Amino acid sequence: QVQLVESGGGLVQPGGSLRLSCAASGISFRLYSMGWYRQAPGKERELVAAITTGGTTNYADSMKGRFTISRDNAQNTVYLQMNSLKPEDTAVYYCTARRISNYWGQGTQVTVSS
Repeated sequence: QVQLVESGGGLVQPGGSLRLSCAASGISFRLYSMGWYRQAPGKERELVAAITTGGTTNYADSMKGRFTISRDNAQNTVYLQMNSLKPEDTAVYYCTARRISNYWGQGTQVTVSS
């Protein structure tokens, strides 16, 4: 079955960095566009960043210049490098794989606090 397993979340101070990983199995990873979404308490889930099969990237405006999405097709893994983190980046971050069907991971908590 399809599995998307996120890792790398945790507690970080404002201005700090984290790198999230999402390991995919059960899909032909290179054929899927991959993305990261996040959901903060009391808010709707929102797009963070996405990367196509060809490597084209897309970011939400508030993440541009701070976050970088990348993929390693050999490792079936997508990454999200997050720099200059702010308290408002606190959320559960979800990995998604999109083609004909969409798949979601279980999420990883990111907390930005001093």
